[in-house]
Amino acid sequence: MRARARVSWSRDRALLIGIVLAAAVTVIAAAGPFVIGTDPNLPDYAAKLRPPSAEHWLGTDQYGRDQAARLVVGLRRSLLSALLVLAGSMTVSLVVGVLAGLSPRWVDSLLGRMIDVLLAVPSLVLALAIVGLLGPGYTNLLLALIVSSWAADARLSRSLTMDLAHRPYITAARLSGIGTMGIALRHIVPAVVPRLSVVATLRLGGIVVSLAGLSFLGLGVQQPDAELGAMLGDARKFLTAAPWLLLVPATAILMTTTAANLIADGLHRLRAVKGRR
Repeated sequence: MRARARVSWSRDRALLIGIVLAAAVTVIAAAGPFVIGTDPNLPDYAAKLRPPSAEHWLGTDQYGRDQAARLVVGLRRSLLSALLVLAGSMTVSLVVGVLAGLSPRWVDSLLGRMIDVLLAVPSLVLALAIVGLLGPGYTNLLLALIVSSWAADARLSRSLTMDLAHRPYITAARLSGIGTMGIALRHIVPAVVPRLSVVATLRLGGIVVSLAGLSFLGLGVQQPDAELGAMLGDARKFLTAAPWLLLVPATAILMTTTAANLIADGLHRLRAVKGRR
C-alpha cells in the first residue's frame, strides 16, 4: 500500500509542481526578512520609483520603500490571512454541520434555513457588506471572509454527519450509554474532518484572491503595512512609470493561488483513488 501511495504521488506532476511552488513561496516568506534585512515601512524619498537594481532587488515604490522587503512581509501576511480564514471557516462549518446532523429535527431545520440564506447571497457581496458595517481593517476583513465562506462546507459537514449517524458502530455507541457529545467528539468529528479538509482546501486559492481583491479596494490592511492586494492597489497609479510595482505582487499572488489549487486538486485526486481501492 505504501509503495502504491508513493507511485501515485510521484506520477501526479501537477501535485508535485504545486508542492514545489508552495515550498518556494514558504521559503520566501519565512527566510526573506533575514536575507533582505530592510525595514519594509522605511521611506526614502530620495530613491522614489527606482527600478530593480543591486541595491533594491525589486525596485522601490512611490515612497522609496524597498519593494523586495514589502513583498516578503506582504506575502507572509497574505499566507497567514488565508490560513486563518480557512481554519476559521472550517471550524464554524464543522461545528454547525455536526450540530445540525445530530440535533432534533427543528434545530436541524433552523440551521439548514440559515445555511440556505447565506448560500443565496454571493460570498464576496456578503463580505463587502460586513466590512462596510464594521469598517475597513485587517481583523474586520478576516472576520468578514470567515462569516461569508463557511456555509457551503457546513452543508457538507451536515450531510457527512447524518450519514455517519446511522452507521452500526454509532448505534452501538449509543446503546452502550455514550451521550451525543461523546459520540460527536469520539466518532463523528474524527471521521468528518479529513473529508472536510480536502474539500475546504480547494477554496484556499479563492481565499487568497478574495483577500487580495478586498485589500486592493482598501478594505483590508491599511498603510503603511504591506499586503499583496494593497500593494497592487498602490501600484495602479504608476503602471506606466513603474510597472515592477504591479508585476511583483501580481506574480506572488499567481504563484500562491496556483500552488494552492494544484495541491488541493492533487489531494482530491489521491483521495478519490484511495476511495476506489
